[in-house]
Amino acid sequence: MPSQRYDRTTPVRHRVGGWLPTNQRVLEAWLDKKLQAVKQRNRLPNEWAQVIKDFQQVIESDGDIYMAFHQMFDQVPTKPPYNNDPTGQPQIRDYITMLDLFDLIIGEAPQYEDNDLVGFPINAILDWPMGTPAGFRAFTNPKVNEMFHKMFDVWATYLGTTDSAGVLNSDTGGWFSTDALQQMPDFANTYICDPSLPHWGFQSWDDFFTRLFRPGIRPVEAPDDDSIVNSACESTLYKTAKDIQQYDQFWLKDEPYSLYHMLNNDEYAEQFVGGSIWQAFLSATNYHRWASPVNGKIVKTVNIQGTYYAESPATGFYGDDGPDPAGPNLSQSFITAIAARALIFIEAANPNIGLMCFVAVGMAEVSTCEVTVQPGDTVKKGDQLGMFHFGGSTHCLIFRPETNIQFRSNFNVNDKVSLNIAIADVVTQ
Repeated sequence: MPSQRYDRTTPVRHRVGGWLPTNQRVLEAWLDKKLQAVKQRNRLPNEWAQVIKDFQQVIESDGDIYMAFHQMFDQVPTKPPYNNDPTGQPQIRDYITMLDLFDLIIGEAPQYEDNDLVGFPINAILDWPMGTPAGFRAFTNPKVNEMFHKMFDVWATYLGTTDSAGVLNSDTGGWFSTDALQQMPDFANTYICDPSLPHWGFQSWDDFFTRLFRPGIRPVEAPDDDSIVNSACESTLYKTAKDIQQYDQFWLKDEPYSLYHMLNNDEYAEQFVGGSIWQAFLSATNYHRWASPVNGKIVKTVNIQGTYYAESPATGFYGDDGPDPAGPNLSQSFITAIAARALIFIEAANPNIGLMCFVAVGMAEVSTCEVTVQPGDTVKKGDQLGMFHFGGSTHCLIFRPETNIQFRSNFNVNDKVSLNIAIADVVTQ
């Protein structure tokens, strides 16, 4: 049994990607500031944004959802670190406080503050209830996910305005402060920007988030060699797998891939049964556009509106070696089967590859997957396929069993993988 004593400064193992602080005390301090902010503004529910009022209506008008949004808070453990925030008061324990916080967050852009980043503010609010059985029931409910989708549309609209650029400053806590730039080394020479302009030339938070590399950064390796597959994202390797099953129990602890669920029962899914997968996740300060890993032609694109805050039931609150308050990061294989995602099927120019699929998977509020190619488009390695808006996510490259794909042995799990670098070779049969 794990110890009941818990040091809040102990790094949380599975908050990979830098989207939530690994130091639980930092997250609690952030949440306390947000709770104080909603208390000070003292808005009544009838003063909330319309989309938050609609969310309340969905919760209160459906018996099962209403029960789940009560039980998810009741089921959070009462032992450390789940019982108290830095003020000594209980963490968020009711859905009205949750909605009040949502109403605050959708009118703000994420800030870099206290030498750390809370890049998933909604995820931070839901951090504990997500791990409960009732939370799983609520966050897999289509009505609830439809409301999250509507709420994120409102938030995305704000993040595209000039007002949202206010967090892009050089003051302490700003995205161009000394502390923040240490997490984004050589930013001015890496991305298209102008440090002499307000907000370095970015017009909005979203403009900053979807920033472009300068010409010559991340050159395409072996652009004309069709036997080499390149990295599609600036990312960190999460997992590779072979002999992918048509259906599998993706919610178990080892999180096997379940192909038909990943591809949403697409007409092309059958061709990939028994094939191979490369999966890598994007971190908070990464480049968030996707590039074609092969030369070829776009066959089909699909956007799937899935879940946003469902995490694997296998995660739980305590891991084998102590507290493990995990969010979707720990569930990266799991969410390939159920989260909001985009599919891009590419017919590679190399017949030994043939049809392959790029899968962009949104994590938490980072679930806007914008595809920028269309069926019939010819693409070369490094050509843009699309982008994530607001945030880090994960992606997969899926190959058919006929494709003798050999992932390069110099990449290990948790290795950084640059965009456009060679990651695999296709051996002629």
